Amino acid sequence: MPGWVLITGAGRGIGRACAERLSRDGLSILTLDRHAPEHPLPDEVFIDVDLADEAATAAALEEATRGRSVTRLVNNVGTVRPGSAESATSADLEAVVALTLRCSMQCVRAVLPAMKAARFGRIVGISSRAALGKELRVVYSAAKAGLEGMTKTWALELAPWGITANAVGPGPIGTELFHRNNPADSPKTRAIVEGIPVKRLGTPEDVAHAVASLLDERAGFITGQVLYVCGGMTVGNAGAG
Repeated sequence: MPGWVLITGAGRGIGRACAERLSRDGLSILTLDRHAPEHPLPDEVFIDVDLADEAATAAALEEATRGRSVTRLVNNVGTVRPGSAESATSADLEAVVALTLRCSMQCVRAVLPAMKAARFGRIVGISSRAALGKELRVVYSAAKAGLEGMTKTWALELAPWGITANAVGPGPIGTELFHRNNPADSPKTRAIVEGIPVKRLGTPEDVAHAVASLLDERAGFITGQVLYVCGGMTVGNAGAG
C-alpha cells in the first residue's frame, strides 16, 4: 500500500536513513525538521519547522496533512540534554519532553483522521535503549520510557481501526553525532564496541530496516511492542561475566 509517511527530524541521522529507506520502498516522504536534507528525495516534501515550538509544529502539521492522506508516521525527533540526578534541570526536562512526547502527541492527533478513514495506520516511535536506564541520561531516559508508554496506549486505543503503534529502541548507533562525541580510536569507544555482543556499532540503516518492517502493511498483527535494535545489548554486555 503506497502513500505518505510523515517523519519528524528526517533531515539527517536516523531520521534521514528512514526517509531514504522508505522512499526506496515506494512511500512518499513528508519531512518535518529544522535541517533541510542535503540530498532531497524525488518524492519528498520538506517543511522547515522548529518542532520544539508547539504553535509552529501545529502549523506545519496542518500544512503537511492538507490534501494528503498520511497513514504512516515516524516519531523520530528528539534531543538528549545529558545530566545526572544532581545536574539535570527542569529546563532540560521541559525541552526533552517537548520534542519527544508533546510533538509525538501532536503528530498522532494530526494523522488520525486519515488513518481512521482508511481503517489503516502505522505509527512507529524512535525510543532508545536508554529507556531501560542509562547513566547521565535522567531526563532523556524518562522521556523515551514515556514514549514507549504512550505508544502502547495508542496500540490499545487505535487497534479497532486497523492502526498499529510500535517503538524501535536503538542501542549504540554510529551517527555523525555519535562519532563526534566518541572518536573511533578512543578507549571509551573501543569499550562500547567490545561490550556489544555482535561486536560492531549499529548503523542508521539498521534502525531504518526495523522501522520499515513495522510500517509495512503486512505488519498488522504487531502492535504495542518495543523492538530494540542494539546488537544484543539489552540481553547482556559481551564483556560481563
